[in-house]
Amino acid sequence: MGGDGGGGVVGFVGLDLFSFELASSLLRSGFKVQAFEISTETVEKFTELGGCRCDSPADVGKGAAAVVVLLSHPDQIQDVIFGDEGVMKGLQKGAVLLLSSTISPLHLQKLEKQLAEGKEQIFVVDAYVLKGMSELLDGKLMIIASGRSDSITRAQPYLTAMCQKLYTFEGEIGAGSKVKMVNELLEGIHLVAAVEAISLGSQAGVHPWILYDIVSNAAGNSWIYKNHIPLLLKSDIDGRFLDVLSQNLGVVEDKAKSLPFPVPLLAVARQQLILGISQIHGDDTSTSLAKIWEKVFGVGILEAASKELYKPEDLAKEITGQAKPVKRIGFIGLGAMGFGMAAHLLKSNFSVRGYDVYKPTLVRFESVGGLAANSPADVTKDVDVLVIMVTNEVQAEDVLYGHLGAVEAIPSGTTVVLASTVSPAFVSQLERRLENEGKDLKLVDAPVSGGVKRAAMGELTMMASGTEEALKSAGLVLSALSEKLYVIRGGCGAGSGVKMVNQLLAGVHIASAAEAMAFGARLGLNTRKLFNVISNCGGTSWMFENRVPHMLDNDYTPYSALDIFVKDLGIVTRDGSSRKVPLHISTVAHQLFLAGSAAGWGRIDDAGVVKVYETLGRVKVEGRLPVLKKQDVLKSLPSEWPFDPTDDIHRLNMGKSKTLVVLDDDPTGTQTVHDVEVLTEWSVESISEQFRKKPACFFILTNSRSLSSEKASALIQDICSNICAGSKEAGNADYTVVLRGDSTLRGHFPQATDAAVSILGEMDAWIICPFFLQGGRYTIDDVHYVADSDRLVPAGETEFAKDASFGYKSSNLREWVEEKTAGTIPANSVESISIQLLRTGGPDAVCEFLCSLKKGSACIVNAASDRDMAVFAAGMIQAEQKGKSFLCRTAASFVSARIGIIPKDLVLPKDFASDKESSGALIVVGSYVPKTTKQVEELQLQHKQKLRSIEISVEKVALKSSEVRAAEINRAVEMADAFLRSGRETLIMSSRELITGKTSSESLDINSKVSSALVEVVSQITTRPRYILAKGGITSSDTATKALKARRALVIGQALAGVPVWKLGPESRHPGVPYIVFPGNVGSSTALAEVVKSWSVVAGRSTKELLLNADNGGYAIGAFNVYNLEGIEAVVEAAEEENSPAILQVHPGAFKHGGIPLVSCCISAAEQAKVPISVHFDHGTTKHELLEALELGFDSVMVDGSHLSFTENVSYTKSITDLARSKNMMVEAELGRLSGTEDGLTVEDYEAKLTNVHQAQEFMETGIDALAVCIGNVHGKYPESGPNLKLDLLKELHSLSSKKGVVLVLHGASGLPEKLIKECIENGVRKFNVNTEVRKAYMDALTSGKKTDLVDLMSATKAAMKAVIADKIRLFGSAGKA
Repeated sequence: MGGDGGGGVVGFVGLDLFSFELASSLLRSGFKVQAFEISTETVEKFTELGGCRCDSPADVGKGAAAVVVLLSHPDQIQDVIFGDEGVMKGLQKGAVLLLSSTISPLHLQKLEKQLAEGKEQIFVVDAYVLKGMSELLDGKLMIIASGRSDSITRAQPYLTAMCQKLYTFEGEIGAGSKVKMVNELLEGIHLVAAVEAISLGSQAGVHPWILYDIVSNAAGNSWIYKNHIPLLLKSDIDGRFLDVLSQNLGVVEDKAKSLPFPVPLLAVARQQLILGISQIHGDDTSTSLAKIWEKVFGVGILEAASKELYKPEDLAKEITGQAKPVKRIGFIGLGAMGFGMAAHLLKSNFSVRGYDVYKPTLVRFESVGGLAANSPADVTKDVDVLVIMVTNEVQAEDVLYGHLGAVEAIPSGTTVVLASTVSPAFVSQLERRLENEGKDLKLVDAPVSGGVKRAAMGELTMMASGTEEALKSAGLVLSALSEKLYVIRGGCGAGSGVKMVNQLLAGVHIASAAEAMAFGARLGLNTRKLFNVISNCGGTSWMFENRVPHMLDNDYTPYSALDIFVKDLGIVTRDGSSRKVPLHISTVAHQLFLAGSAAGWGRIDDAGVVKVYETLGRVKVEGRLPVLKKQDVLKSLPSEWPFDPTDDIHRLNMGKSKTLVVLDDDPTGTQTVHDVEVLTEWSVESISEQFRKKPACFFILTNSRSLSSEKASALIQDICSNICAGSKEAGNADYTVVLRGDSTLRGHFPQATDAAVSILGEMDAWIICPFFLQGGRYTIDDVHYVADSDRLVPAGETEFAKDASFGYKSSNLREWVEEKTAGTIPANSVESISIQLLRTGGPDAVCEFLCSLKKGSACIVNAASDRDMAVFAAGMIQAEQKGKSFLCRTAASFVSARIGIIPKDLVLPKDFASDKESSGALIVVGSYVPKTTKQVEELQLQHKQKLRSIEISVEKVALKSSEVRAAEINRAVEMADAFLRSGRETLIMSSRELITGKTSSESLDINSKVSSALVEVVSQITTRPRYILAKGGITSSDTATKALKARRALVIGQALAGVPVWKLGPESRHPGVPYIVFPGNVGSSTALAEVVKSWSVVAGRSTKELLLNADNGGYAIGAFNVYNLEGIEAVVEAAEEENSPAILQVHPGAFKHGGIPLVSCCISAAEQAKVPISVHFDHGTTKHELLEALELGFDSVMVDGSHLSFTENVSYTKSITDLARSKNMMVEAELGRLSGTEDGLTVEDYEAKLTNVHQAQEFMETGIDALAVCIGNVHGKYPESGPNLKLDLLKELHSLSSKKGVVLVLHGASGLPEKLIKECIENGVRKFNVNTEVRKAYMDALTSGKKTDLVDLMSATKAAMKAVIADKIRLFGSAGKA
């Protein structure tokens, strides 16, 4: 709408700090802005920017399309809006009123109702303005707008131009105030929790600044913690802050009471604030906040903060640098985390003996190279270090001191590493007990965090404490298990103290997120939008951003069980009690988790604590992403970047740009490119050859989606190794690797990406970009959508997300990354390039953003158009030329944008020599997505005459014996060969009932067997098809590489948007045969049928189309009367041999004898012909005949009313034409009357009439498509003197008909000399009726007496007719025009 801004006027009533920025943004976007403001200084600044000053609110409204009104108090409404000088006095009908306010929603709703009752049609929108707090939107303006749908739509252009981020809530106005309450609830709880955490840590002897540094980079972080704790520790904030916050929380608490809705965390947080305020004496508000909290908690925070600082990471480096060698490790506790840790130690070349109470785990541990022990005592044999990774203190006590405990058998001098989360007090007590054993046993307190996957990769965060000797003894083990290792001073228990503080915050933040989201749901807010807003506000936290998506998806798969926080917060509250630190917030949070556990939710994900609120408040937090109207969404986006970057991309690619090497997990990735080579094998020689050609891009078909995760990873590693080697052989060619994957998010992610990185090395960023316009895949506001007609469906709600092998739940790509990486890459750490950045900043902004990313980041790309994709590609190339490296996981659109592909026309059979082939086409379908099934059904419906289907039983080829499988394959091969030889389009498909395994690997195995069966069928077919179409990614890959033995191919272009066509290489079984790769998830339900139709030998049977082509080409088409099978075959064979269109013509006399079988033979022959043939009903002289003909499948009819008066002829012709139009049939009619005899119908010379030009003009108004003219032509034989055609009359008629779009037809072409035929064609005749000469040839052959056998006689008569027909075809000029 920015482009419309030049003519739009926006007014402002009041210019505070925020609204001044809003007005400035509008001015920069080209809008005219006028404002009323009493501050002279502000007005001067405003006018300097180009704004216009107004003298009153009424003046602001004059001529304005939208007015922004600042309201800070309800009392302002009457004066500012409705007063004598109020806005309404000047506001025009249909204007937008934007209320920038924080007053109660009730007052805003009352105002909206008051305006609705007036005569003026005013669109009211509540616009709450705030500054973003996240890294992405730090300091940038955000607007939360709410109102009716039509009001939001009307206000959208102005709102978008005013801010960097817009959130809209359709429905009642007042959403901004409600979101503000939710945010303040979180900020208040987080503040008190942060102070509790710092107080408890300080009392436990951990330096506050060290606590801050560690926790602010861990799961316990929040915006409040990150930004307020430094101010607290520096005494840079005074007590007045508490009073304001307490008042705000009081408003929220009152609102919760009025609903009613329980907010226990908010209530206790507010009480703590009130307690803090009570420590301020009189009017002395200058007391530092730190001093106030010291009084409340009884902890010397500032004294602790003033102690000498150190760097835990540096201590860790010192310890590991002086670490003692370790030969043998004992490991107790092989649960999810423990098994990964122990397995990684094995990979790090340690000898590890493990023990777990669950015996199958021991068997699994042995399978990866570990030694299994029978008891904790047995595990300690000859160990240097014993690692304990059990659930809680009780289990730790049992494995050490219980029956067959480790301590009784442990060797002297052993170091025990306790990695479990336990209380600092337990650790201190355990250290003393171990010392008392008299074995010189040492203890390292080393709690861990990071999750199961990071445990297996040796990338945990560890907080270790203990004596220097103990730490050095275990240093190599700690280093092997961790990515971040912190050594905490203060002796054993200090590490657990840090972990305890982190868990305090993490637990409170999960519980507060639950309280906030449930409260938001009770307020009637869209919870998913609420989450998006809060994630950019001061109420956010690491846990809020990580756990709320679980609540929104109602998915409580336990990444971390609720009962863990029952334990961990129990440790916190117990330790707080022992240290005399009051932990009100932590205690209430603990009670909430206890309530959840007591309700039976202990083993679900810890985000399940929200169920406590849902149950008590009778609300649902779940917020499924809505299905959106595509056009509405696309219209709401900012205007595209105005400059096409394609030329810049070409210029950059010609410079230092890298070659794009696309590893395609199935062949459908070529669906947006042309003139690009595809390798189906990846030898170093082949890759090196490609690099030497210096292409912008080449593809390597991996087909990895059909493999297991392990095999796919190994394959990617193998290919990447060969790419590296091929690059070196080609002179160190520079390249970027793209892992082209499915646009509906299926495939091996992140396994394939991890595999590539393991060979290519760490990249600056992973780029994730599934946008694919041709397939209707859009990424907007980080959510990936699949277009379904005019709707945008979140990808996680589609059938693709239910894929048996690659299913997923998240539509938000940030959350999808977290889901697919099992939490290793949290959603809140995934970077995002927004559509707004692409469309307002262009390639330079993209380059700057990419260059600013932290190394190893994952970055998603939003896009809603090919221009967006091109802008991103140009920016990425710029970043690469500045030295950045990227690994891309994208759909097909990125590839074409990155190499600057310019689209070309769709590929058709005429682009290949295959359009001369006589065999049928081979269509192979293996895809099971519902879209494919619908497409196959439509194909069979539309092409039932010529299509032959062969269904291969999935059960027989995948689940039965090898004999049954072989018999099923042989059956399919025999049928396919027969159908193809007869010229039939042959469909081979797996049975449509989807059969899946019990696991994803079993499903993949079934898919593999089905695919291999299809491969065997295709490889055994001996007939060369006219073209091959493979439907589905895995199917198309296996068909090309295994069945057809193709090692390389050239992408020619697309048969349909998103459907690539390959030309197979010379080494393949069918060199040069067009190979159409049809993705399983592309196109409408009719798309497959459309491609098969456009690739048919004959594009259709339309008589009108044949004649229009003839008119454009300046030739004529022969319409040959037929009476029997021999005549039909003679016409078709002659036309095919001459590569000419032709018309099979049935006269009423022939129909009288041949009937429906004759017509059926004509239609069948036309459908199977290799050239365009249509079927025409000639000389329908009665309505009865023509009505019957209209129902029999003719392509066109001739209405012969020549025996009627002109008026009757017009009426008769028009009535039939109207009926034929409804059936899309061409109509020919006759004006004038021919003499002569045809099929027993005789017109005497005296009855003959020439066509009247003046009557012809009126006659053509009947809607006919073709006019049979009478210019001296006759049916049957011409007199001995020869024909006498009135060519001047023909010329006049042609001049008239060409203006009307009507083609001319000449009956009685038999016997016309070549010169006359040519002159007729020059004067517009496009159809010649031929009968007499063909009949004569038939009769002559029949009566010659040379053939006596019936079969020989049939052959002779056909040959005789065929010769005459071929001569006529050449004479008419249609030869070679098919």
